[in-house]
Amino acid sequence: MNETNPPPYIPQIRLYQQWLAEQRGLHFDSYNALWRWSTTDLDAFWQSIWDYFDMRSITPHTAVLQRNVMPGAQWFPGARVNYAQQVLRHVQPAHDAGFMAIVSRNEKGHHVEMSWPELRRQVASLALHLQAQGVRPGDRVAAYLPNIPEAMVAFLATVSIGGVWSLCAPDMGTNAVLDRFRQIEPVVLIACDGVTYGARDFDRLAVVAELRAALPTVRHVVLHTNLAADDAAAADRALQAAAPCISFAEATARMDAAVARFEPLWLPFDHPLWIVYSSGTTGLPKPIVHGHGGTTIVALALKILHNDIGCSYEPNSWGERYHWYSSTGWVMWNAQISGLLGGTTCVIYDGNPGGSKDQPDWTTLWRFAAEQGVTFFGAGAAFFANCFKAGVDLSTCGDLSAVRALGSTGSPLSEDAQRWGTSQFAAIAQSDEQRDIWWCNISGGTDFAGAFIGGHRELPQTPGRMQCRLMGCAVEAWNEQGLPVIDEVGELVCTQPIPSMPLHFVGDVDNKRLLGSYFDMYPAGHGRKPGGGDLDTAAGAVWRHGDWLRIHPDGSCVIYGRSDATINRHGLRMGTSELYSAVEALPEVMDSMVVDLEYLGCESYMPLFVVLREGVVLDAAVRQRITDSIKTALSPRFVPNDVFQVAEIPRTLSGKKQELPIKKLLLGQPLEKVINQEAMANPGCLGWYVAFAQRRLDGH
Repeated sequence: MNETNPPPYIPQIRLYQQWLAEQRGLHFDSYNALWRWSTTDLDAFWQSIWDYFDMRSITPHTAVLQRNVMPGAQWFPGARVNYAQQVLRHVQPAHDAGFMAIVSRNEKGHHVEMSWPELRRQVASLALHLQAQGVRPGDRVAAYLPNIPEAMVAFLATVSIGGVWSLCAPDMGTNAVLDRFRQIEPVVLIACDGVTYGARDFDRLAVVAELRAALPTVRHVVLHTNLAADDAAAADRALQAAAPCISFAEATARMDAAVARFEPLWLPFDHPLWIVYSSGTTGLPKPIVHGHGGTTIVALALKILHNDIGCSYEPNSWGERYHWYSSTGWVMWNAQISGLLGGTTCVIYDGNPGGSKDQPDWTTLWRFAAEQGVTFFGAGAAFFANCFKAGVDLSTCGDLSAVRALGSTGSPLSEDAQRWGTSQFAAIAQSDEQRDIWWCNISGGTDFAGAFIGGHRELPQTPGRMQCRLMGCAVEAWNEQGLPVIDEVGELVCTQPIPSMPLHFVGDVDNKRLLGSYFDMYPAGHGRKPGGGDLDTAAGAVWRHGDWLRIHPDGSCVIYGRSDATINRHGLRMGTSELYSAVEALPEVMDSMVVDLEYLGCESYMPLFVVLREGVVLDAAVRQRITDSIKTALSPRFVPNDVFQVAEIPRTLSGKKQELPIKKLLLGQPLEKVINQEAMANPGCLGWYVAFAQRRLDGH
C-alpha cells in the first residue's frame, strides 16, 4: 500500500451498489429506489448483505426470513455464527498491515495500544478462564466497567463461549445497577475498583461488595484494578478488599497451546448475544435480549455502508480510525465495539469530555483525536452543542487533517451546532472533504441495537436533518389515524422486521412487556405489507419507536424528540419510574413527576415537580437531598434542571401520572388539545401547570 499517494476514496455505499450491479444485476437510479427495494424484498436485501460481507457459517441457512411476523421474525434458520468469530477473522491481515485493534486513553493520560494478536490472546485467555469457572452457553455474565479495552476483551471472551453479556457503567448507583442485574441472574461479575471522571477518583469497591451480596447467583468475581492501574500495592489492597476474586490481569495472562488453538463456538443465528436495558415510563428497566447473527449483520450494514467506516487494512480505507465517545451505559459503546467487526481500529476515551468542574475544557476529545489520527469522530449531539456554546476553536486543537466524517446521535442535533462544526472544519480544511465536512447524524436505539435513520456519504446534507432512512428499515411517520404522512410530524414506526430487533425480554411471560413497549399502539396487521419471507396471517403490529419524526419530500428526516414520557438525558434513556423510586424514597417527598423537554429547537430542560409532606418547605437542604438521592440511586446525568414544589401531581382516574400531557403543555400546546379533564382524578390542579407553562413560554 502506498500511503503517500493513495487512490481516490470511494464511499462504501457506492462500492456496495457497484457490487449489486455486478453480482445481482440490480441498478437503482436513486437512493430512494434502493431503499424501496431493500424494504420490500427483504430476502434479497439481507442475503446481499450476508454475501457482500462474506458472513460465515459452518452450516447453511435454509431461508433468509422464514417467518415475517413482529415480534418473532425468524431470520437465517440453520446458520451458525458468532460475533467474536467475525471480529477475530481480522487478526492476521490487520496485524500484517501494521494496525492496532484498540487505542485507548483516560483522563489521567494512561495510554494503551492493543494489537490484534494481543486482543485475540487476552480474549482466549479470559474465555478459557470463564469456561473453567463453569460458564456455559446461555449463562449471563454481568460487567461493571468503564469504557476501556478490558471491557471490550471481557465482552468478546464472554460471547465467544456462548455466554450472554450485560454491562452497566460505574457512574450508575447500586440501586440502578441492581434493578438491571437482578433480573438476569448472572453467574459471573466482572467489575472494577473505581473510575476517574472530571478529575476525581470514585472508589467503587463498596458498590462491588453490595452487588455481590445482592446477586446470589454470582459464583465468581473478576476485578480489574482500574484506579490502581500503576500502583501494585494499591492493586493488592483492592483485590484483598474484593476477595474472593481473581484479578483481570491474571485471568487474561495465559499464553499457552490452549490459548493458541482457541476458537469461538459456532452458535445458532439467534443465540443470545447481550442484554441491554431501555426504560419505559413504568416498572423496572426492560432487559432486552439481542442475538449474535442479527446484531452482527445489522452492525455491518450500518457501520460500513451508512456510517462509511471502512476496514483499516483495505486500500480504499487504509488507516481508518473510528472514535465515538460513549460511556458503557449507552448503546453507543456497543456501536463503538462494532467497529472491530469490520477490521477497523477503535479509538476510545474514558473520562469527562468536558474537563472538570473547576477547569472545563471542551477541547479534550478534539486534541485526543488529533493526536491519534482519528478519521471518524462521533459523539452525542449534546457534546457538539457544548463545544459550540463554549466557543471551541478547532485550529488550536492540533492536526485534525485525518478527520473526514463527524457522527452525532443521542438527541436531535440543532442547526446551530452543525453549522458550528461545519464552519470550524472549513476554517482548518486540508482536503475537499473537510471544506464541507460530512455529518453522519443517526437515530436509532438500544431497543434494536441499530439505527433507523442516518447518513449517506453521497446524498445532499442539510443542517439539522438526517439524510435518509436506512436500507432495510421500513420507517414511516404515522399520523393519529395510523396513516403514513410526508412533511408532517408523526409517530416513528417500522413496518417490517429487522434482524437485530429483540429476541425477547428476560422474564417476560407471553411477551407482554415486549408487546406493550413497541406493538400496542396500532392493531395487529395494521400497516403490515408483504416484504419477504412467509408473511404470517397473524403478522403482528408495526414497531412504534416512541419518537416524533418528520420525513421531508426529499427523504431527509428530522427527529423532534420523544413522543412518550421517557427521559433522554445526554443520549441516555431512563424510565421515569426509576427516578420516582429514588425521589419518593425520601420521607419528605409524598409524590413527584418529571418531564423531559427534549425537543428540536428547544434548550434541553428537565423540571421535577414534588409534593412534600405537610409542613415541609422546598428549601436548599431539601433540594440537596433530592439531588443527592438521584445521584446515588441513578447517576448525576439525571439530576433535574429545576425542582418545584406543587400542591398536586395531575393524575388520571386510574391513578396514572399525566407526564406526556404536561410535557406537551410545556412545549406550547394548548391545554384542551393535550388532556381530557373528564378523565382526570384532579383536574383542579392544572391551573398551576398552565400558568407555569405560560411563564416559560414568555421567557420568565
